[in-house]
Amino acid sequence: MNTRGTIDRPLTHDPQKQAPMTPSTHEPAGSATEDFTTSGANDSRQNRTREMQLIPEALARAHMHERLQEAERERQASRLATARRMQRRAERASRRARRALAMAVMQ
Repeated sequence: MNTRGTIDRPLTHDPQKQAPMTPSTHEPAGSATEDFTTSGANDSRQNRTREMQLIPEALARAHMHERLQEAERERQASRLATARRMQRRAERASRRARRALAMAVMQ
């Protein structure tokens, strides 16, 4: 039985042995990508593989950058809260000192 392969069940899974795709006549001109040679396909496949191998590194780098920015924001918020707490404590101490001075002057 000599049946041709279909898109879902190709005769072979080797891209070099598959027939190149040609644009159909009912598609407008320029709608599909141009035909390319198998060496070009291998080059683009190699580039895509290299790019895909670098994707997890790029994602990890972006994730770490985001985490570092989040940690810096948290540290800044913590420093601001500490500064406000110390300012309130200093204001209370100043009021107590004024009150003590006023009490000493009154007696």
